[in-house]
Amino acid sequence: MGRAYQNRKVSMAKTSDAKAKVYSKYGRELYVCAKAGGIDPDGNLALRGLIERAKKSQVPTHVIEKAIEKAKGGGGEDFSPARYEGFGPGGCMVIVDCLTDNPNRTFGDVRLCFTKTKAKIGTQGAVSHMFDHAAILAFKYDDEDKVLEALLTADVDVSDIENDEGKLTVFTPQADYFKARQALLDTLGELDFEMDEIQFVPRSVTPISGDDVVMFEKFLDMLNDLDDVQNVFHDAEY
Repeated sequence: MGRAYQNRKVSMAKTSDAKAKVYSKYGRELYVCAKAGGIDPDGNLALRGLIERAKKSQVPTHVIEKAIEKAKGGGGEDFSPARYEGFGPGGCMVIVDCLTDNPNRTFGDVRLCFTKTKAKIGTQGAVSHMFDHAAILAFKYDDEDKVLEALLTADVDVSDIENDEGKLTVFTPQADYFKARQALLDTLGELDFEMDEIQFVPRSVTPISGDDVVMFEKFLDMLNDLDDVQNVFHDAEY
């Protein structure tokens, strides 16, 4: 997989002003997750994991609680996932994940980000076949064999385990995320996950340089400014 995966998901909190956007994006995702699977984190593992990630991203407790409370009524906004794929500046491959209440608006906004930066939006599946949709669980632990045994016993399909000076990073197919996470907690007790996410991990990289880098950073900034955009994944290396 390669450790570069951490640099392939775009940071949404580069400045203090951007933090408000991070809160908004987490709030929307928490609302959708709680509305779909229930507001009790003990019965909704996806919500529990999302709450933990939100806290690690320093999302205030009141933002988390407000989003979950909003989902209690069952009414409210109706957001649906939307995914767009294409080629960014320099020919790099890009996947944009959104939550939207107006797909036509969101498509138009995302397409504008592509066209204004000499990039090209593609059809569904245009680039995603060059990424692995992987669950990534990273935590401090030094017994790789014990972790692997626990995962295999739980019938988890382990794609890779990396050991970097006492920090283990486990990669599994996204479908095994909950099973893998629970197996680790059952075997090792409470863990402080440094990474606990499902990401699109590129199978290779596309080097970009010069003006393409400037244009690519503009492209990412434009996407991050869109309220509907939740995550951006890419294979650019610069």
